[in-house]
Amino acid sequence: MASGSPIAEWSFPADPGSVRTARAMVRQALSDWGLESSVDVAVLLVSELVTNSLRYASGPIGVRMVLLSGGGLLVEVSDPLPDPPQERTAAPDDEGGRGLQLVACTSRRWGTRRGKSGKTVWFELSVAG
Repeated sequence: MASGSPIAEWSFPADPGSVRTARAMVRQALSDWGLESSVDVAVLLVSELVTNSLRYASGPIGVRMVLLSGGGLLVEVSDPLPDPPQERTAAPDDEGGRGLQLVACTSRRWGTRRGKSGKTVWFELSVAG
């Protein structure tokens, strides 16, 4: 990470309206950083991960974005549930189960890590600034 890299961080309540708010905040931050070409993908993936957190966790949801040197964007979504999400193959008729597949197929790297309380799911995107 480059010294002085832009960082944006938010905490949202475990409330369905937080998904919309997270999308708006991510969209605004990326626009402020001149990364309009990355907005749609980043907003979609953040929306998927925040929705997953809402489905399973009852505490606050953190979203953090860091502009990395070398044309990368790190996005982290954290919640108080320690269990990592499970990637699964959704059947054609399933209404859900594709969020992590979408993250895996769209990002250049992704993963999970445990924290002192809870977990973080992260992904990196290639961005053009």
